[in-house]
Amino acid sequence: MRQFDIAVVGAGLAGSLAALALAESGRSVALIAPPARAGDGRTTALMDQSIAFLKTLGLWDDIAPHAAALETMQILDGTSRLLRAPPVAFRAGEVGLEAFGYNIPNAPFLTVLDARIAAHQGIARLENGVTAATAFEAGVELVLDTGERVTAGLVVGADGRKSKIRDSAGIDVKTWSYPQAALVLNFTHERPHGNVSTEFHTESGPFTQVPLPGRRSSLVWVLPPAEAARLRDLSTSDLGQAVEARMQSMLGKVSVEGGAQSFPLSGMTAARFGKGRFVLVGEAAHAFPPIGAQGLNLSLRDIMALREALSSEPATVGERFDRKRQADVRSRTLSVDLLNRSLLSDFLPVQFLRSAGLHLLSALGPLRGIVMREGIEPLGSLKALRDMLRERVARKQA
Repeated sequence: MRQFDIAVVGAGLAGSLAALALAESGRSVALIAPPARAGDGRTTALMDQSIAFLKTLGLWDDIAPHAAALETMQILDGTSRLLRAPPVAFRAGEVGLEAFGYNIPNAPFLTVLDARIAAHQGIARLENGVTAATAFEAGVELVLDTGERVTAGLVVGADGRKSKIRDSAGIDVKTWSYPQAALVLNFTHERPHGNVSTEFHTESGPFTQVPLPGRRSSLVWVLPPAEAARLRDLSTSDLGQAVEARMQSMLGKVSVEGGAQSFPLSGMTAARFGKGRFVLVGEAAHAFPPIGAQGLNLSLRDIMALREALSSEPATVGERFDRKRQADVRSRTLSVDLLNRSLLSDFLPVQFLRSAGLHLLSALGPLRGIVMREGIEPLGSLKALRDMLRERVARKQA
């Protein structure tokens, strides 16, 4: 029976990054997941804190050529409602950054991770599914779909919304759905995007264009499911015309690359994020609509917190990790849920509050700064305020 310090179950972006981060701490790691992975045409926007984490793992130089900077993020009201909000632009330079983060296509991102994992002597890649996971006093026994058994002192569930590890740990989950689907595609355009991401708020949800290298962008278009399916099945020419019309030709003529994908929108949160020798990261722990570039950024904070929690005994890592992650995960989930539901609501007071909030962000630079700092890093605005006060005290004492 093979033994490891840590077993990571699931080899998507979150699981692969967790395996690399944990192996860098000197522990023996098994990364367990089947080899087959469907082609992923989606992209992932990572904020400054997450990019810094990739740099600590030595990954950024290989990923950077595939990424596009997010220097400005603007929100435009694309509704026809009575109460409409003004345009709001968030510029990275306002908070002292060259870019908020970078948009990265998932396919080359995963290719880089697979190559690094294959070359890492501290990671054993087991291309199997897990059929059972049972905790005992000294560790956890995992049964693979081949019948092989392996043991680990700690098991990290990164195996998605239908997590086998979460079920094996006896952790409950809360799920909910939205009357929406996300249409996802990449496209080329005539005019340069200038590293600007534009999010139109519409009655059915956000329409979000995010830069890619060159005159290319990715798109997440949230729609009623039937409309998302209709657009997905259009010819690339007709779909390109629909995208261009929705964008009001901001980027000129649009040409859709390949086929579009659509996904029903739903949310999920585990009742707890760790228990004994089990911890949950990524979509095994939390999932919500692709709004505000929070998904993988939240998962990377899971991994950062897990590395800190490993200083305790393996049998109690789960409880320590759970305490570390509760506030961040719950607050981000609630924020995304409220924003999404506010776009769907026809209730005038809700529309008023959303419009008034965007008016304030448009008019008040300091408030925009607070929001930008929080979007990049939890408690980022408080850290910025602390650093500013320390700098002023230092100047007075000099």
